[in-house]
Amino acid sequence: MSLSEDPRRYEHLSRQRLEDPESISRAAATRRRHPGLKYGQQSFIVAADHPARGALSVGPQPMAMADRRDLLDRLQIALANPAVDGILASPDIMDDLLLLGALEGKLVFGSMNRGGLAGLVNEFDDRFTGHTASALEALGADGGKMLTRICLGDPDTVATLEATAKAIDSLAERKLIAMVEPFLSIRDANGKVRNDLRADAVIKSVGIAEGLGSTSAYTWMKLPVVQDMERVMASTTLPTVLLGGDPDGSQDEVFASWQAALALPGVQGLTVGRTLLYPHDGDVAGAVATAASLLNTPAPAAAANANSQGHASSDRIPVKVSE
Repeated sequence: MSLSEDPRRYEHLSRQRLEDPESISRAAATRRRHPGLKYGQQSFIVAADHPARGALSVGPQPMAMADRRDLLDRLQIALANPAVDGILASPDIMDDLLLLGALEGKLVFGSMNRGGLAGLVNEFDDRFTGHTASALEALGADGGKMLTRICLGDPDTVATLEATAKAIDSLAERKLIAMVEPFLSIRDANGKVRNDLRADAVIKSVGIAEGLGSTSAYTWMKLPVVQDMERVMASTTLPTVLLGGDPDGSQDEVFASWQAALALPGVQGLTVGRTLLYPHDGDVAGAVATAASLLNTPAPAAAANANSQGHASSDRIPVKVSE
């Protein structure tokens, strides 16, 4: 499929929601599940939970993700690629995709905490306002994701950590994956929340996040690609997926940095959204295909070469992560 201009192309979703809301649960119950995860077979998950946190911008476009019909077009293009293993989405988008039959054979991760709205005065009080563990179990989902920003100068951080730990436990009780996305964060002089992307800061956030909950048996990390990724990945034995964020560099530079990071032990794949759904050239299918080609990294000698190239380019790739 391609991007469409027909304003009525998703009118049937509104009709189903009005007349037959239970069609969503039926679609979830009859959906074909993903065949399962194996180490060495890296996963490719498309992220689409940004609007629920009021984060609609992509690059210089402040309202890029505001048009739901356009977003659904882009998501269906991405999910149609057989190399794309699944989706990470808020409940509203997840339900649309279930009704569209776009999640057959896919991994499904729900977005659990969206209360820390972008620009909110108490943004670090990131409450769990989305999927619950019980709702994800009922949907036949594979897990839930939680953004875990740690600001040492903000008292709301401790409540977020506690809520995250409880969510991890609730998911683990159901044998569902907890995809934890940690950052050390600050407020800048203008009051805007910024994530510290220095390797030491990412490593510290990993140490805090992987210790949350009473078990880590079902916990994954979702981490940004930064300089010295070897050191970052040495800080955890948990399966780790790489996030894309909203990068400043060219698409080729970003893909090169992903390729180097994907070659590292413990990296289970990509969980990215805006970089692929809203590429600079507008070619969603092309961006998704290129990202898919980076997965399941080559033999050790080639991987080592990719790592060395990644070091050379990482010094000049400013990856701005704005989850």
